[in-house]
Amino acid sequence: MKPFEYARATGPAEAVRAYAPGTMYLGGGTNLVDLMRLGVAEPERLLDVSRLPLDTIEAVRDRVRVGATVRNTDLAVDPLIRARYPMLARAVLSGASGQVRNLATVAGNLLQRTRCAYFQDVTRPCNKRRPGSGCPAIEGDHAGLAVLGASDACVATHPSDMAVALAALEAEVHVTGPGGDRIVPMPGLHRLPGEEPEKDTVLGPGDLITAVELPAPPPGASTYRKVRERASFAFALVSIAAVLDVGADGTVAGCRIALGGVAHVPWRAERAERALIGGPATGAAFLAAAEAELEQARPLPRNAYKVPLARNLIVSTLEELAS
Repeated sequence: MKPFEYARATGPAEAVRAYAPGTMYLGGGTNLVDLMRLGVAEPERLLDVSRLPLDTIEAVRDRVRVGATVRNTDLAVDPLIRARYPMLARAVLSGASGQVRNLATVAGNLLQRTRCAYFQDVTRPCNKRRPGSGCPAIEGDHAGLAVLGASDACVATHPSDMAVALAALEAEVHVTGPGGDRIVPMPGLHRLPGEEPEKDTVLGPGDLITAVELPAPPPGASTYRKVRERASFAFALVSIAAVLDVGADGTVAGCRIALGGVAHVPWRAERAERALIGGPATGAAFLAAAEAELEQARPLPRNAYKVPLARNLIVSTLEELAS
């Protein structure tokens, strides 16, 4: 591991002032430290923000504000979160392992890097690590990678389960930085690769997440489901966070669908949502909506299985919620 300096910040404003080129913020370290060991991340200075006073979960009228340094386990078991946002609690508990969740922070979870094998192998080219060097995953091992929103420069996927649920809940991410305070909506924090896959999010140098604010829970039933290769400590092949509100007449009054494991971002399935609103809450309608969403999929030879997998997951999840 490359030698680095270490400092500890006591407040968000101090952290932003102390930021300089070559600095990286350190939260739980469950992803960053691994990348440092691999030689993927080589910060000159780590600025520890894990002890900032941003570790509370509190209700503010009909909304809930979650501090950036709240540990994933604390978020998942919090009575307020379990009561109002069970989909979010379920998503968090489906990620990583208990030991990792005990250490990982909310902000760190949102900002974790892809687990693409080529990104993590510094002996191989990767446009995300070295822009312009190429994307060997396109011709190589891409079985777990993106089928939606990818580009010729990158087919990586975003690994977070929490982010998928937050995209469906339309959470707001509070950020402070050199330019002041601002709010970034979800979806909107993460970005598609385009020609700049090295940029995972819209955050700039020195920007620090301070909180995630959850709006009032949307009406209807909700859930999070994840398809993976083993029962625990595995990233999603495809996952879904869904909310379905069915009226007394059997039509869809409201619907939100976000997919994980299929794109560089938590993928909000807006085409499927538009196809469902105002229509019947039937298996045939759910299938048509899923197919409308997945028409834009551009799978590679070894990850084409994700398209029918996503279609079946959307349909079965919506059928479960409708019942």
